[in-house]
Amino acid sequence: MFKILNPILHNQLRLAIVSLLISVEEAEFKYLKEKTAASSGNLSVQISKLKDIGYIAVEKTFRDNFPLTTCRITDTGKQAFLEYVEALETYINKADK
Repeated sequence: MFKILNPILHNQLRLAIVSLLISVEEAEFKYLKEKTAASSGNLSVQISKLKDIGYIAVEKTFRDNFPLTTCRITDTGKQAFLEYVEALETYINKADK
């Protein structure tokens, strides 16, 4: 039986953000923008969605009088990612049989 894929993580950009944060745990907005090649506006919207559901934490500070946004994966986000990968494996394993 196929497991339901988490609709929040099934979005390509949100999945990319969470995947990056899983590997580094914390990253600045600029880093995420460079790695995902997303526009600032789209990245900002997707970060907000992930923050609102509790998958990431966002800290807004200043560095040298410039805004600095830092994102960090939460335990909830880590768990959701692991469950998403597990659900995706049910699709891959069915294709192998």
